[in-house]
Amino acid sequence: MALRDAVLRREFLTLTAAGVVGTSSSGWVLPRAAYAAEGKAERPRACIMLHMQGGVSQHHTFTVPEYKAENQQIDTAVAGVKVCEYFPKLAARTGDICLIRGMSTGNSVHERARVLMHTGYNPNGTVQYPSLGNVAACELGPADAELPNFVSVYAGSDGLGSGPLHRSVPAYLGPKFAPVPVNDPAKGIENLKTALAGDDFDAAAQLLTDFEGGSARPSPATAAHLANYKKALQLLRSDKMKAFDLGAEPLRTRDAYGKSQFGKSLLLARRLVEVGVPFVEVTLDGWDDHGGAAKSIKRRAEYLDPAIAQLIDDLKVRGLFDSTLIVFMSEFGRTPQLADSGYNQTLGAGHYAKAWTTWLAGCGVRGGTVIGKVDAKGGEVTDRPVNAQDFLATVCRALKIDFRKEYTSKEGRPMTFLGPKAEPVKEAF
Repeated sequence: MALRDAVLRREFLTLTAAGVVGTSSSGWVLPRAAYAAEGKAERPRACIMLHMQGGVSQHHTFTVPEYKAENQQIDTAVAGVKVCEYFPKLAARTGDICLIRGMSTGNSVHERARVLMHTGYNPNGTVQYPSLGNVAACELGPADAELPNFVSVYAGSDGLGSGPLHRSVPAYLGPKFAPVPVNDPAKGIENLKTALAGDDFDAAAQLLTDFEGGSARPSPATAAHLANYKKALQLLRSDKMKAFDLGAEPLRTRDAYGKSQFGKSLLLARRLVEVGVPFVEVTLDGWDDHGGAAKSIKRRAEYLDPAIAQLIDDLKVRGLFDSTLIVFMSEFGRTPQLADSGYNQTLGAGHYAKAWTTWLAGCGVRGGTVIGKVDAKGGEVTDRPVNAQDFLATVCRALKIDFRKEYTSKEGRPMTFLGPKAEPVKEAF
């Protein structure tokens, strides 16, 4: 047996013993060994975006201020880097994480800031821009994919809501790159059952396809309906729909992610990435912590910390960490201690977009790195500010997406995902 084959066989057996392939819960996983055996250099890139809707207090998570902190700092796996005491498991994995403490975006209005952090642009009434997930679906997803190339998972709401959930629109990319929503990770994609079976179903489906596609130039609404219908047909016929069945996972794995809807959402995200879905957004609402963030975040951290740590570990065991980017983000941060009292003046109470924190992990990002510094109150970026476009450009570089690629709008206008001034944060690599 050739040395290369022996190494591949040994890695395959190791992964089998770990429950990743062979008798794994998924059954169709393509780990690193399988890609090497097929002569492929690496797995396609993928992204799991953890969207914390409402505004995460950086002061109670990953950038604890020196001035009037409400919680203790703890050491991490990286010398000199400290985070909030509520996140001990992520502290132990900081060597895999790139902290961006210099986020400075300037928009502190929920809905508008969410659009900015997803698209790179403040919304206006004339032009729509696609979100990162839509672009990733277009650029990373195969055209003949059996599953959607962009899945949006609702991980529940824990705390004070901040308006409607952000919904990414594909804009000039077209409706086939819209996200498929999952409202409950335990139920998967609902309403995909049919009363017909076999040949009867195929005949009915073909009839409807012919009817829907009869127009040479369908209206945007008809085109969107037809695209969604085709997605549904493809899903109904796909064996990979098993990826949405969390019950197929061993109980030990499910327990490791926890009983929360957020933990189940991360487990679903991992299963989807395994079968080739390039972009999964997991949204946890409820972060609009007016009146103070300490108690709310302490409660959330009890399930956030172990679930995210498990996701990192799970991706590593399955050979997916080097090709999968985890993004932890929100629309903005929360206020520093602007005054000794007053609504929205205390630590973590109000909206704040001048100095806040996101982080990245996996997919070639340089772990154990801290980018940006803030002052003692955590209110001003004193070194290396990062705006929304540069943040998204950094994500694109990790995913090997050309964010300057030109697309054409339906009006014939050339469009690019990000503007000409966008630059990846080079320190992240």
